Amino acid sequence: MSAEHLRVIIVLYSSALLPLLLIPLLSYKKIIPAWSLKVYVATFIVCALGWEIWFTYGLVLGDAVDDRRAIILSEMIPIHINWLLNSLADAGAITLGALLVTWLAFSRNGDIFRQWHWGAFVVLLVLFMGQNIFVEMFLYHDQLAEGKSLSWAPLAPTGPWYNPTLFEFNGRTITLHGQVPWIIMTPALYGCLIMYLKRHHPLTNPLQ
Repeated sequence: MSAEHLRVIIVLYSSALLPLLLIPLLSYKKIIPAWSLKVYVATFIVCALGWEIWFTYGLVLGDAVDDRRAIILSEMIPIHINWLLNSLADAGAITLGALLVTWLAFSRNGDIFRQWHWGAFVVLLVLFMGQNIFVEMFLYHDQLAEGKSLSWAPLAPTGPWYNPTLFEFNGRTITLHGQVPWIIMTPALYGCLIMYLKRHHPLTNPLQ
């Protein structure tokens, strides 16, 4: 096992399991907003059904993850839990990462999640896209290299048919198909969160 493979394994398991432990605990202790746990569960479901299951198994004109990575990674991260771990990591990045960083960046102002705020939207978009590009470039670059095809997915409707390279860095490529789910997720999640909080958590207390 190379150091790079070990890094992928450690980062994936820790980013998947730590939020699973921390978010319920921090929500219970009222350190993070009360709605965080529901958002975490909802985004896990959306990420799993929106693209992670499709990408893992290569369901529509894509390569299964075991065909895109080293054998040791398939042994340490079995295909049937790969989508689960990635979905948990995505949901954790959204809830503990992007949403809470944005909330703190605007001085714990709960109103930015109860009405559309362009500044908050831009911060969310940068965080969503930034973390995904980082993961693709430094963790999963071999799984997403040229010649390795990702499946079509409900939140990746461009599919493998239209997948131009956006940019390259040190021989590693970032393509459109891998970014589309997060481009769609940002306004959809922000809009749905605003509607949900206005209806069910109308108070301006940022911990509500």
